[in-house]
Amino acid sequence: MTSQLNRTLIKRYQLTIGTFYFYENYVISEVNEGIALSFETLQEVIQLGKEHYGKHTPFVFISNRVNSYSFNPTSHFKTVPMFPNVKGFAVVAYDSINREIAEMEQSFVHKPVHIFDDLSDAITWAEKLIIAD
Repeated sequence: MTSQLNRTLIKRYQLTIGTFYFYENYVISEVNEGIALSFETLQEVIQLGKEHYGKHTPFVFISNRVNSYSFNPTSHFKTVPMFPNVKGFAVVAYDSINREIAEMEQSFVHKPVHIFDDLSDAITWAEKLIIAD
């Protein structure tokens, strides 16, 4: 099946906490090494998400975990309700430790979550979620 979605990068943001790639229906995050993510440190990303997707454009958040960083998973309790149009979360984990962390984080999200070993597989999954919606 050929994707009906646009895979053209809309905008790349280089922020203090990492790099964020916004596409039509998904955003890919690459958080910098050693960052401690929380609801407070995500404010700039939340604002960018609102600007790009509002409350109506369906999208998937893809965490491409190329670096090691910490994340307070309870932040999902505040951020997910802000985006009723988020359809799911994908995590690309490149080692067993990050995979185990991602598995634990799944219990904090009440949306589809899937863990991948490869970014292209995560993008394909995100597109299927959007098209099925």
